[in-house]
Amino acid sequence: MSLVHQGVLRDAFAEVSRFRSELYASLTARGDALFELCDALLCTEGPVRTLVDLALAPEHRRGHGALYGGLNQGRIDIARLRRGLAGVPLPRAADGRIVLAVDVSPWLRPDANTCADRAFCHTFGRGEGKHQMVPGWPYSVVAALESGRTSWTAVLDAVRLEPGADVAAVTTGQIREVVERLVAAGQWRPGDPEVLVVLDAGYDAPRIAHLLGDLPIEILGRLRSDRVMRRPTPSLKEYALAYPQGGRPPKHGREFVFGDPTTWGTEQAVTATDTRLYGKATAQAWDRLHPRLTRRAAWLDHDGPLPIIEGTVIRLVVEKLPSGGVNKPVWLWWSGTGATIADVDRCWQSFLRRFDIEHTFRLFKQTLGWTKPRLRSPEAADRWTWLVIAAYAQLRLARPLATDLRRPWEKPTEPNKLTPARVRRGFRNLHAKAGSPARAPKPSRPGPGRPPGSKNHRRAPRHDVGRVLATGEAYSRPAHHKLGTKPRRTGGHETASHWLADGVENRQFGHPRPLDP
Repeated sequence: MSLVHQGVLRDAFAEVSRFRSELYASLTARGDALFELCDALLCTEGPVRTLVDLALAPEHRRGHGALYGGLNQGRIDIARLRRGLAGVPLPRAADGRIVLAVDVSPWLRPDANTCADRAFCHTFGRGEGKHQMVPGWPYSVVAALESGRTSWTAVLDAVRLEPGADVAAVTTGQIREVVERLVAAGQWRPGDPEVLVVLDAGYDAPRIAHLLGDLPIEILGRLRSDRVMRRPTPSLKEYALAYPQGGRPPKHGREFVFGDPTTWGTEQAVTATDTRLYGKATAQAWDRLHPRLTRRAAWLDHDGPLPIIEGTVIRLVVEKLPSGGVNKPVWLWWSGTGATIADVDRCWQSFLRRFDIEHTFRLFKQTLGWTKPRLRSPEAADRWTWLVIAAYAQLRLARPLATDLRRPWEKPTEPNKLTPARVRRGFRNLHAKAGSPARAPKPSRPGPGRPPGSKNHRRAPRHDVGRVLATGEAYSRPAHHKLGTKPRRTGGHETASHWLADGVENRQFGHPRPLDP
């Protein structure tokens, strides 16, 4: 073993120990029970099926009552834990740039009528494979992406979206706080490349770029294929030549219709890249295009004239798909202007890396059991979510220290190429060396429990799923729904209140299959 390799292992072990100490300091109430629950989550063999099974792990030295007590009555200093996540080494792109991905993942609770603050979560693939809205707790997650093909990300923040929340406003505040923490931690300094934030089609990328214009960031988002953009506003000289008869100068230029190639004109940059599975990937870029804003929805209360948010539109199309399906183009909007060929390639390749966060969500749910507990309180769900994030952060920091404990039917993997699930297999060996700052449990006798034959004297409150009308106001159930009566029918159609009770005006769009540059 070389001295350089020994130095890498020593630094990695120091980072793991430092983060574990910071995590323990962030647990301000019932910290010992919460910390040992996080260790049990890391050291348990196989996927987490139920929450109470973690109490059987040797690393959890307390009873199952302490496990539920920590989640229900414990406290976590979220602000300190967020600063701790921002201070650990983060992955960067080839040019040293930090690339952040933002996405929403739901914790579905369709039958939990006693759980508060549930909202309708967009799901796909349930039942007959259609888009559905299922009650649950949606979480907005921000993660730093790595370069190249990998299933690792660095989760930096998670926020539970309350019913009726403005996703763009919540995302804007979340990104702002994450970037400010990165700057305070020294992850970004003046002169470094700007932070790139990658969004999917469910976000209003131009609006978020306008709200975060004072930060050193770039916004890259996917657009629907039926969008219409506008070209730059023509100058007075250009307008006089085009319209010699005069008139009021326009505020917007000509239309750029995504579905009409005759309106595209000449692109400013064109790139072609050979990919392993998709053949040749061609990207076209048009500079200084902006959406035409109107005073409705998010811009209804905007003071002053509506802004013109210019950016670069990128159209990505591949030669073939491995499944043999129709290779529809992907449209992207970048908040920068004057894009070069290198900028175009960097943008669409960074967007494809955004799908690495889907691997993180799959690990959270299928291996770490993020959505397995049937917790009633949303505050307890938040504590469990942050414990899962802290456990995943320790796995990422322990990558250089892990050995490949593969199954006989699995292929060998290089030590630094292990997946998070394989790193978790050997974390128990690392845990024995790192130690635990948690105090030893005090001996106690088990409680008597509920007397036999006793019943609940207080019925648990029921909560409706949060619904929001098109006006942004909270929906309240009409009187005829409370009394069990049916709405009046007029001309063979039900009244508007019935449609408002059953309809959901929230549309998001699925993800295209990621490419492999």
